[in-house]
Amino acid sequence: MKSVRTSLAVFFLSSAILTACQKGVSDVNVRNVNQPHRATIFLTDDQVPLFDSVFIDLQKLEVKVEDEILGTESWVTLNIRPGVYNILRLRNGIDTLFATGTLPNADIRKLRLTLGTRNSITIGSQSLPLRIHDNEMQVVVNIEAGDFEIVGSDQVLFWMDFDLAGSIRVDNSGPGKNNGFELKPHIKIFTKSKSGRIEGKIFPEEAHAMVMAIHGADTTMAIPDDDDGEFKIAGLHEGVYSVFVHGQNGYNDVTIDNIRVANGEDTHIPAITLHQ
Repeated sequence: MKSVRTSLAVFFLSSAILTACQKGVSDVNVRNVNQPHRATIFLTDDQVPLFDSVFIDLQKLEVKVEDEILGTESWVTLNIRPGVYNILRLRNGIDTLFATGTLPNADIRKLRLTLGTRNSITIGSQSLPLRIHDNEMQVVVNIEAGDFEIVGSDQVLFWMDFDLAGSIRVDNSGPGKNNGFELKPHIKIFTKSKSGRIEGKIFPEEAHAMVMAIHGADTTMAIPDDDDGEFKIAGLHEGVYSVFVHGQNGYNDVTIDNIRVANGEDTHIPAITLHQ
């Protein structure tokens, strides 16, 4: 069983922003960067087709900020509800408010997420533990200029994309690990104004389709809703994509090329009906 390499919106810790506040930003943001900022972070998900549920124990979220005037840096702990989150409930553009707090300034450099030990997956009626790779309970992500924005004059906002498909793998190494699963988190940061989205509908439901947006070496995946076939793939870099729809249960695949994605926009594609 190979893990599917996708940029899942699986735990997008979102915090909304409009302009990056690091070196090279506009004069307006330079004037604002050193004042206190409110942080708002949301959690969202992209999909992993192998599992019915993915439960991740999220215990702490911190943001590293720098003060270039004083030459100091510090980690700021944000307010979250610690506990186990079923990440796969967040799909097709859905997100949830995950963290809030106050930062001393908006010169953000890193994000650090601390995991707990209550991690598991379900396949059908079977629940299996999800081990943390090398017991690395903290995930540190670099935040670059353009990864976040500032709303108004004092609110930092971005989404944290937890790529579950790229983060979960089968681990058959070592005693007692036969067909076990291991989590090595892969996370990316994005904003809605500095990324684009592809959305549409796939029919019929019986095809159990998987949708992949492909741009060079990057592949981002979505699974259509059961009720209406709708899907949305968020956090895409601006560019030209191919959309590959993989049908199951005897339904044929479909590929649509030359799908243009622009920052801050939803790209709608016509409804697709798969045939056997």
